[in-house]
Amino acid sequence: MRKYYLLVGLLAVLVLNTSYQGFLKTSLEITIRDRLGNIVEGVKVKIYNTYDDFNKDTNFIQEPQQTNAKGKVLFKNLEAKPYYISAVKDDNNNYGDGEMVDKLIANRKNKVTIIIR
Repeated sequence: MRKYYLLVGLLAVLVLNTSYQGFLKTSLEITIRDRLGNIVEGVKVKIYNTYDDFNKDTNFIQEPQQTNAKGKVLFKNLEAKPYYISAVKDDNNNYGDGEMVDKLIANRKNKVTIIIR
């Protein structure tokens, strides 16, 4: 009887975990830091599909966001693929370094940190 309950419990955990993954949308949380490692609030962050769009500053895929007091922005409902990121505040930006994010993992909150200089 004990083995039966253990088997049912494991099966329930497996089903719930699989169902939960289906509800979770692919997202990207970006933390912006300066060259000293401090978080930076008020950075304008844009996300693009291609390097050409990034380079021309056109066709960003979602509205630009400003980093919060923790230096973070969150882009939701993304596809599991690589993206190009623009992060700008005053004369500081990430151009030439940390522009592309590797392919996102589907159904997860992906996290990256970008340094602006």
